[in-house]
Amino acid sequence: MSNAELDLQALIKKAEAQENFPEVPLDEFTPPTYDEWKEACIALLKGAPFEKKLFTKTYEGITFSPMYFHANTEPIQPAKSFPGMGDYLRGVEANGYVNAPWGIAQACDETFPKENNELLKREIEKGSTIYNVKVDCATRKAKDARECEHIGKGGVSLTTLGDVTALLKDLKLDQYPLYVYTGESALPLLALIVAAVKKNGGDVSKLKGVIGANPICEYAANGWLGQDLDKLFDEAATSAKWAIKNAPAVKTLFVKSDVFSDGGANDVQEIAYTLATGVAYLRALLERGLTIDEAASQIMFGFSMGANFFMQIAKLRAVRPIWAQIVKAFGGNEESQKIHIHGRPAKFFKTVYDPYVNMLRDTTELFSSVVGGVDSFENSTFDEPVRKGDEFSRRIARNMQIILQEEFGLLQPIDPAGGSWAVETLTKQIKEKIWAEFQVVEGEGGIVATLKEGYPQDEIAKVCDARFKAAETRKDRIVGNNMYPNMTEERIDARAESQAENMKVRKVTIEVYLETVDAKDALANIKADDAESVIAAAEKGATIAEIRKALGTAEVAEIKNIEAHRWSERFEALREKTENFKAKTGDNVKIFLANMGPIPQHKARADFTTGFLQVGAFQVLGNNGFKTVDDAAQAAKESGADAVVICSTDATYPEIVPALAPKLHEVLPNATVYLAGTAPAELVETYKAAGIDDYINVRANCYKVIQALQQKKGM
Repeated sequence: MSNAELDLQALIKKAEAQENFPEVPLDEFTPPTYDEWKEACIALLKGAPFEKKLFTKTYEGITFSPMYFHANTEPIQPAKSFPGMGDYLRGVEANGYVNAPWGIAQACDETFPKENNELLKREIEKGSTIYNVKVDCATRKAKDARECEHIGKGGVSLTTLGDVTALLKDLKLDQYPLYVYTGESALPLLALIVAAVKKNGGDVSKLKGVIGANPICEYAANGWLGQDLDKLFDEAATSAKWAIKNAPAVKTLFVKSDVFSDGGANDVQEIAYTLATGVAYLRALLERGLTIDEAASQIMFGFSMGANFFMQIAKLRAVRPIWAQIVKAFGGNEESQKIHIHGRPAKFFKTVYDPYVNMLRDTTELFSSVVGGVDSFENSTFDEPVRKGDEFSRRIARNMQIILQEEFGLLQPIDPAGGSWAVETLTKQIKEKIWAEFQVVEGEGGIVATLKEGYPQDEIAKVCDARFKAAETRKDRIVGNNMYPNMTEERIDARAESQAENMKVRKVTIEVYLETVDAKDALANIKADDAESVIAAAEKGATIAEIRKALGTAEVAEIKNIEAHRWSERFEALREKTENFKAKTGDNVKIFLANMGPIPQHKARADFTTGFLQVGAFQVLGNNGFKTVDDAAQAAKESGADAVVICSTDATYPEIVPALAPKLHEVLPNATVYLAGTAPAELVETYKAAGIDDYINVRANCYKVIQALQQKKGM
């Protein structure tokens, strides 16, 4: 029996020995029945359909109920399941975060190694507990910076041992974990990191964290690889064997779900396809001589946390027993069955416009991650969709985690969602769906085979299309974008880096370093199955590109890639089109509100219409209302508007519309005339005959309305 189990049993016995609390009678309250509660809700809904308003369907095919009941959830309550035991549904540690808080892993992505080194140190000083190094796209592809067009894109540029030595100089790598996502293969960068640690006088055996590759997901993201996948699996095995022997606290496979979540996947797809990727790595390592316990010890999972708060908690609780079941099926021991989860906010749900709202999105995603039980978390900066973070945005992101730990007391509760009727139900539902989708992939030959067939790509695309459609009709509300746009907003500075300047600096740095080394002989001795030979070449000064070339490259058959998206991108494109047109011509789409009657009569629909059309950054011309249709028509004419929206009430429209709409077309022949609201079925033809071209209401397609007005304007 483990120490954790002994400690827990002691606590249980101590609790049982204590005097029972007296029962509190609740006789004075009459428990309402479900039917009574439902009738009360229906009365408050004032005729709106109960099932439509109070039951929420999710993209995972799960329907949220307005209420969950003990009687219905008692069979699935974890009454005999404890944290740190069994299938790890309630966490992999018996004491949760009490003795070991989740790791704070703020990303450090400055372009130049020396600057990124300073940022890493500053992050630790300010409260981070993990050195989280982001490397740029060239480094992830093991290319020489001098041959790349986008130096520093996504992180620090690393080409030589000198670069990595500068990056890691004076870092306390024996105290704090190091996280580095390496792309297709860990071996080239792992060799440079090991060589740099030695050169800086560090102890390689004390390294911990992850220096991890994820070739399958790189394949899915890019549609191609720089080396044959089987050869990359060979390199993964070489890296893993070296780490197990020389740096046992280092993992060499970082199975990140970004490619799936960035594509718009739902949570079931994200977890199922990521787990299938993890299984592919297990099989590859087993085939290359590792035991299941060794293979499992080399894998860290990284999941993106989305906008649906309770679903994120449920998916993290569900993934632990599934992974435990998978590893157990391979013959892994209890320790190997423990999944290691790194979380970060999903990029898909972040916006360019009104970016400060991203702080709120990050907060809910962080909170759900902690409640769900992540081992470490990388909170994104609010300006991530626009630029690399600065001192302010990094501080806000980092302090969110520190506040939750030190002020909100979230280190104390262990599995705080455990026993919740709602969360336990959702956990069971999403667990079953994840397992079913995982089995579909496995049944078709595994994740690589299905990616080649295009199955995950097509399934994710369907969900992404559904998300875009829901955004178009504003069923999904994106604050500051398709809802509540801030018309006084000034775009934050993108602070674009000069690639010419970056190239100049990097070229000089690399060439000066290479003048002092000669790695030809060491490169000739590199063997893909011998990590020490790769490290020796790195120590002699071989560049990351030279190591990659020595290990081998190949042309791999392309597959359909999973394109990265953000849910707000289409609305951002519309608004940017308007802003560019306005900057170029000084003109804009002008919308005249034909507000009829006193303010209380037209205000609700005028306000709704204003917000609806300002999504496209149009100029909306409001007023306090008109007494007559002639006054409204004359004012519309003087405005020279491109479109007019009649705003009043359903009760007054039968009189107003037939009189006003023809006059509007007469005074503004090229204008589009809208009606704010919806026409009763018996009046649709009447309003159409009068000249109503379209309607603006809660069911209208905001995206298409704005797009049509832009096209008519010549944008």
